Amino acid sequence: MNEKKGCELVALTVDEGVEGYREESIEHAASLAKKLGVEHTVVSYKDLYGFNLDQALDWKDHRDVSSCSICGVFRRRAIDEAAVRARVTVVATAHNLDDHIQTFMMNLMHGDVERLGWFDPSLVDEGFPFRRVKPFLEIYEEEIALYAHLTGLPFQSASCPYMHEGLRSEVRDYLNELEARHPGMKNVILNSALQVSSKLSATGTAQKVVPCSSCGKPSSSGLCGVCRMKGLVQQHSKYTR
Repeated sequence: MNEKKGCELVALTVDEGVEGYREESIEHAASLAKKLGVEHTVVSYKDLYGFNLDQALDWKDHRDVSSCSICGVFRRRAIDEAAVRARVTVVATAHNLDDHIQTFMMNLMHGDVERLGWFDPSLVDEGFPFRRVKPFLEIYEEEIALYAHLTGLPFQSASCPYMHEGLRSEVRDYLNELEARHPGMKNVILNSALQVSSKLSATGTAQKVVPCSSCGKPSSSGLCGVCRMKGLVQQHSKYTR
């Protein structure tokens, strides 16, 4: 492990199982971790759930649900599992400013007011064994890409084949257009989102954690999102455990 300022660093990578896409980033992550002397832990959907994302999506064409919605549920749990396996106490995700405001706007458009309170960075989830932080929260996605380009860091060259499905792609395009016409607007939206999240979490609108009735993992309801989604996949897909 690479120790910096009293902290032991471990790299965590989630392999969703998207053919022709995720292999490249896993290779880059493994190579960079080896160069830096950092332990690298990889968890896959196939290992955790019995199917990869490509297999899980073969039923969704008949359902009103986006690929990103399905992947997001499984990915959050996969990050938690990777953190447990790596025995870490803090998880620093790579979510940047664009990621945060896109998700915030999507929840706003869906009328999911309760979720808006979950975005407060100071909120501590007592139901989980580790703390989550977002060190790139105030950094634009394009700034991160530019830094990687200028310093010679390898980064993903291919886009996810499912990225243009659902609302997120339209929100991303709208926010990019807004930023181009009004420079700094994304940062203004981030500050507003953080204030709204903080006020909502202070009123007790934050996530309430209970054990999932099926797997026992932390959940906001009786049956967690992962178990619900696994049930749908196993019911409608030929790929089952």
